[in-house]
Amino acid sequence: MSIPAKPFRFGVVATPQGAGPDQWIATARRVEELGYESLLMPDGIQLLSPFPSLTLAAHVTERLRVGTFVLAGPLRTPYQAAWDAHTTTVLTGGRFDLGIGTGRPVVKEAAATVGLPYGSAAERLAQVERTVEILRELDGDVRTPVLMAAGGPKSRAVAARLADTVTLAADALAPRSELEAMAASVRAEAGDRADDIELAMNIFVVGEELPPWTEKFIGADVQSLIAADSMTMLRGTTDEIVDELQRRRETIGVSSISVNQAFFEQLAPVVERLAGK
Repeated sequence: MSIPAKPFRFGVVATPQGAGPDQWIATARRVEELGYESLLMPDGIQLLSPFPSLTLAAHVTERLRVGTFVLAGPLRTPYQAAWDAHTTTVLTGGRFDLGIGTGRPVVKEAAATVGLPYGSAAERLAQVERTVEILRELDGDVRTPVLMAAGGPKSRAVAARLADTVTLAADALAPRSELEAMAASVRAEAGDRADDIELAMNIFVVGEELPPWTEKFIGADVQSLIAADSMTMLRGTTDEIVDELQRRRETIGVSSISVNQAFFEQLAPVVERLAGK
C-alpha cells in the first residue's frame, strides 16, 4: 500500500534559559529566520511554564508556530490543560499546537509536587482523551491542532482517533522496522481519517557527537545509536540527510521532523532544501 507523501515540516525543541527573556526571544527569532515552522517546548516543573513562554515566542516573531512537546498530562487537570491551551491559541492568533502525552516515569514525582495523582497508564491515557475533548469544547470556532506522542498500541489507537499529528515514540535503539510497524498501526486504527494524520519523529542528534545530557536522557551512546541505525539520529552530508528523510517519508510516512535545540543550526541546510516540499 502506498503511503501519501505530506510536505515536510520542521520544528525545534527548545527551552528558555537564564534569568530573563532575551535568550528565548533570540532563539525564537533565529528559529524563524532559518525557515523552521515551529518552536516547541518540553514540559516539566524544573522548567518555566510552557504556555506563557510560547505566547511570548509567538509575539516576537511573525509567522512562527509554537507548541508543547509534549505536555505531561499528570501535571494538570484536564480542564486546566485545555483552558491554558485554548487561551494560548487565542493569544497567538491561532499559531499554537497542543502536544500532549501521558508523561514519562519521572513525571510521577513532579505530579506529587503539584498535588496531583500520577495514576495508572489507563488513567493517564483517559486524562489525555478528556483534555482533548474539553479543548474541542472550549475552542468553538477556532481549532487548536493536537499532537500526541504515542508509543504503545493503546496510546496509538487513541492518537489515531483524536490527533492531527502523531509522534512515533519509540525507544532510541528501536529498529527501523519497528517504526514502520508503529506507523502502519496508526494508519490502520485511523481508518477513514488515515490520510489526514501527519506522522512525526523527534531527532536528538545530528552528526556523530552526542552531548552528555542527551546521552543520559536517551540512555544510549553514539556508537550504540549508529550500530542500531537509530531513527533519533541523522548523520552525513546535507545530501545524505535529505535522502534519508525522504526515505523515511516514503517507507514510514514521517513528514514532520523536530530537532533538539543543540542541533537546529546544523540541520538548517536540510530545512532549506526540504521545508514545504
